[in-house]
Amino acid sequence: MNLQSRNKIEANFSMSSMTDMVFLLLIFFMLTSSFITPSGLPVNLPSSKTSTIEVQKVSVTVTKDLQYYVNDKRVTKGTLEGVLKSNLSGPNGVVVLHIDKSVPTEELVYVAGIATALEAKVSIATKPK
Repeated sequence: MNLQSRNKIEANFSMSSMTDMVFLLLIFFMLTSSFITPSGLPVNLPSSKTSTIEVQKVSVTVTKDLQYYVNDKRVTKGTLEGVLKSNLSGPNGVVVLHIDKSVPTEELVYVAGIATALEAKVSIATKPK
């Protein structure tokens, strides 16, 4: 007497839908990670209620020990204007200021004055509350 079943169950599992989901997640994370451009220097930014994302063309960082950086390259206070002039492409440039909250306001005004003299828009980086 033959008691074998005529319908055999296959133990295979299709992975095509799972690979599609992983591919879509990979694309999503690649696209969203490119929108964030953090500054690599240790600066304690002041906080504000509202925060907008500005396309960062030229980044000027002033640390708490009054060291100046333009696009993460250290410059002196005397050469700051020349470096900003060479990095700004024209009168519609954007300068984003990353200034530590313990730095005196005089330094902020100094850097913003140089940027506005070069006819660039000035934006101050803050962290949201």
